[in-house]
Amino acid sequence: MLAFGPMLTVLVIAHSLMSGLLIFLVLLHSGKDAGLSGAFGVGSSSSSYGGSSAIVEKNLDRITVVVAVLFFVTTYLLVKQY
Repeated sequence: MLAFGPMLTVLVIAHSLMSGLLIFLVLLHSGKDAGLSGAFGVGSSSSSYGGSSAIVEKNLDRITVVVAVLFFVTTYLLVKQY
């Protein structure tokens, strides 16, 4: 039986949260059919931020890349535990 330390517990929780967040962020991206971003107004022509939707899409891209990199890091650290 393996002994699970507090660091492994934190990594598993962070990895689980990031996986759900990454799925949500990917679904928000507009594709050929506008995806789920149309339901939340991300891809619409008028934005609640006062700017164009291109700014919102660019920030969504950046956030998705950061979360994907963090997901990769937690995956790597979890593999190194064994």
